[in-house]
Amino acid sequence: MTQAPTISPKQDTPEQDTSEQDEFGPDRRGHKPLERRCLASGETRDPADMVRFVLHPAGVVTPDIQGKLPGRGVWVSSDRKSLEKVIAQKSFARGFKGQAKVEGDLTALTESLLVRRVLGLITMARKAGQIALGFDQVQSMAREAAIAFRIEASDGSKDGRSKIRTLAKAMNREQELPDPIVLGCFTADEIGKALARESIVHAAIKPGKLAKSLRGDVMRLSGFRELIPMDWPDRAHEIREK
Repeated sequence: MTQAPTISPKQDTPEQDTSEQDEFGPDRRGHKPLERRCLASGETRDPADMVRFVLHPAGVVTPDIQGKLPGRGVWVSSDRKSLEKVIAQKSFARGFKGQAKVEGDLTALTESLLVRRVLGLITMARKAGQIALGFDQVQSMAREAAIAFRIEASDGSKDGRSKIRTLAKAMNREQELPDPIVLGCFTADEIGKALARESIVHAAIKPGKLAKSLRGDVMRLSGFRELIPMDWPDRAHEIREK
């Protein structure tokens, strides 16, 4: 897989936010949202739903997943179809107003960096004590409090998922909150590696600032990868109801 060129990012300092809460954590109110123009569609959108790209000094187009790399940036809606359209139509040169080289599989690279970002936030949830690991812990959390994210291994069995799903939906609805977002696009080994374990089939993240940040990156990843595997026999039951 093509490796992203190295560009030193600005210091990533967590932003303090004590404003109004939603089910995932703090949410800003009363501020006009930023908008950026999508290079694929020409439409203006919230940058939270997009991926920023910058040029490496050698003129290579580089995904800037956290939006912190220096230099002029262009924005593309965070989905495979939009990015492939930009690449096919050689629109990066227009966006950067000059030469812009696309090396290797930029779509695959962008997806891999979004995956790395999401798994990194899951690791942060473990370090912050905001996550339950394993069937027993997740089931216990679901009985006691609302859950923002259910993380289910793509290669796990439907029986364990079903028991946790029933409890988690019931608890969230009792508190008049949306069903937990189900993140089922990683294997047990991938989840385990992010959580410093050999493998993890079930995990759950509490509502809070970290869950709110994770939600944005998960939604961006969903444009490149199905969050709920198509081959799950219980997929229809796992589709989130708003």
